[in-house]
Amino acid sequence: MAFNRAFLVPFKPKNLAVKLNAKAEQSIVKGHPWVFSKSIVKINDDAKTGDLAIVFSKNKNKVIGIGLYDANSPIRIKMIHNAQTKAVINAEFFHQKIESAYQKRKELLQTKTNSYRLLFGENDGFPGLIADVYDSVLVVKLYSEIWLPYLEWILNSLQEVSKAATVVLRLSRQLENSKHHEFTNGEVVFGTLENEVVEFIEHGVKFSANVLKGHKTGYFLDHRANRKRVGELSMGKTVLDVFSYAGGFSVHALANGATEVTSLDISKQALDVARENGKLNTYTGIHKTISGDAFEEMENLIKRKKTFDVVVIDPPSFAKQQSEIDLAKKKYKQLAELGEKLTAKKGLLVLASCSSRVTAQSFFDLNQSVLNAQGRLFETVLKTKHDVDHPITFPEGAYLKCGYYRFLE
Repeated sequence: MAFNRAFLVPFKPKNLAVKLNAKAEQSIVKGHPWVFSKSIVKINDDAKTGDLAIVFSKNKNKVIGIGLYDANSPIRIKMIHNAQTKAVINAEFFHQKIESAYQKRKELLQTKTNSYRLLFGENDGFPGLIADVYDSVLVVKLYSEIWLPYLEWILNSLQEVSKAATVVLRLSRQLENSKHHEFTNGEVVFGTLENEVVEFIEHGVKFSANVLKGHKTGYFLDHRANRKRVGELSMGKTVLDVFSYAGGFSVHALANGATEVTSLDISKQALDVARENGKLNTYTGIHKTISGDAFEEMENLIKRKKTFDVVVIDPPSFAKQQSEIDLAKKKYKQLAELGEKLTAKKGLLVLASCSSRVTAQSFFDLNQSVLNAQGRLFETVLKTKHDVDHPITFPEGAYLKCGYYRFLE
């Protein structure tokens, strides 16, 4: 692979000898990818971000794992290898991990889909790194400086495995402000990008993503299976898509024969994208949009006695930190109440959450309790989690949950 620029490695990483307290040691042996600073009992004095942290067991002095040291994060060591097998951290090591991640996604790529998450951070052994493919464009998003010394190897393998014609590098705000590299956010590091808006296919439905300016890598791929399912359940129906963003649920519904779809989002720009995404497909239904605060606009629809056969409510994360959990639950409760009022007789209400701090059990229990209190007979049709290209390997890696509730009256 010929990169569009030379990669300047900030420094040559060195090996650090690390020992942890008993609780953290046990957690690492079980495969958890995070070591917090307070768990470290012993480490070299001159540790730098990107150094290899070789974690030894306290008693037997045996290697139990290898991680990358991050001086800028309370998660001081991010694990990349669980030492049940020996490993040399080199280009081949990362290539094998990427190849293994790709194999897990092959089943999805047998469908009419050419967009997928190739690397899902910690869950694929790459903490602080995401790689999404949109047709022939690979977008890599970096959240941590730990990857800078290894980036050339990783990008090389990602391109080789995905066979992407173009590779775009996106940076978190923290990385954008870092002085330890010379990359710019949205830099095309391999190939060329004729248009920052890239078209792709999701289960036969066409979409587009702005790979330079869109959220995260340009689009949210995690709800793909739910979008497909909602689409299939929307034939001949009226649909309300709340927090619609780029119209994922709306477009699947239209493409599957919904008679009327209303996309509701606070961002006019997102609604423009939703309309454009709709037009990439053939549909006969009507696509309406409402721009405004979701809670207020849902109240307005209720006042106007509007109901819909299918109501999908997929808000952004409400609990970014522990202190916000109670407020998040309050908002989910409100949304379930509003959603029930907007769902027509014998209609379907789909409630989703992407707040990792609100557990699936807690979210589903809350929905059940709210809907029971409304006095309408309903059944829980389905509870879903992440799509196949978002595998979960540790508890905090799970964030997405979605409940389907069918009203019987």
